[in-house]
Amino acid sequence: MLRSRFLITSELRQNKFMNEYLFPHRQSRRDFLQTSAFAAVGLALSGPALADSKDSKAPVRIGSGHWTYTLDENWGKLPAGMRFGFGCGIVADSQDRIYVTSRSTHPAVAVFSRQGQLLETWSNDFAERVGYSPAQVKDTAHCLYWSREGREEFLYFTENVSTNKEGPKLGKRVYKTDLRGKILYTLGNVDKESSTAQKFDWTNPTDVAVAPNGDIYVVDGYGSQIVSRFDKNFRHLKTIGGRGREHGQFNTCHGIWINTLRDEPEVYIADRANSRYEVFSLALEYKRTVAGDFVRNPCCFYQHGRQLYIPDLASMVAILDAQDRPLAILGDGKEADGKTNKPDNQTNPALFAAPHAMCVDSRGDFYLVEWVDFGRARKFVHTPMG
Repeated sequence: MLRSRFLITSELRQNKFMNEYLFPHRQSRRDFLQTSAFAAVGLALSGPALADSKDSKAPVRIGSGHWTYTLDENWGKLPAGMRFGFGCGIVADSQDRIYVTSRSTHPAVAVFSRQGQLLETWSNDFAERVGYSPAQVKDTAHCLYWSREGREEFLYFTENVSTNKEGPKLGKRVYKTDLRGKILYTLGNVDKESSTAQKFDWTNPTDVAVAPNGDIYVVDGYGSQIVSRFDKNFRHLKTIGGRGREHGQFNTCHGIWINTLRDEPEVYIADRANSRYEVFSLALEYKRTVAGDFVRNPCCFYQHGRQLYIPDLASMVAILDAQDRPLAILGDGKEADGKTNKPDNQTNPALFAAPHAMCVDSRGDFYLVEWVDFGRARKFVHTPMG
């Protein structure tokens, strides 16, 4: 079987729909015991060793006051034979299933429960649907976006351009899938157009967002620095941008989000190398710029409750209120220890190295992947203090 399957928890057994949806094939007890053995070996071999029941070390906490979070050190583990690559995207669906993408051939996508159980992995089968080899998927993988459209849920994958120096340049696509990974529509670098595929000239797209009315926005953040708007049927409506520092120009427009915290939805763009967020109307008309000490090299956005969460490649996560004011800076791995004797922010569990994407589940816990070669997919539980 190309797709890895894992035994269903008692919680999932109680939900027939979820059983059929996530696990169309069951494992025998013998298969499960073999899988469990492999998983146990994987936990022993990958990452820092887990503390045993007698270990009394203090929990790892970041933030303060209401914005205090505690690291769940058991979440996001992969079994032997699997590993994360550079952390690309992470999203939560309506059932708090967490989808992790990284530059890895196995898995290309890992799906976890909020408790940390590995539910599914997508590798060879997913690559076949995309029309690439697993190595080509790894080479082009980038951001991931979850969207609820009516009563249905979808994923949008964004591909970078491939790094191969010979043959055709792969990648440069955005494709929409269902939650099983079935390709529904592809936009960008396609061989030929059809009812489910459309050509569009991107040089290196990085992220996608969907507005409440269904309009789709794409940033070409590693390439032409353009921002394009399409309607819900992928009809092109408008493109703005180009490289520069003027408003309406960008220097690595890496991430995009439709912020609904104010009276009218707004388009937020993470203009990473310009160290700012550029804010536009849904019609892509410039409105304002957000900048300050809390903006370094922003990657993308995630909205939860009345807050906006921003993973920043320069070693931190920022939380903003609806008026763009900072509420908290988390895991600062750049300045926390001054200019000298800075600990390794790739191994210190209380610091971030290169946050690339994040999401927040229904209970306010957040999940983060980093642009390091082992992905560093982690969960931080919201544990307000005081």
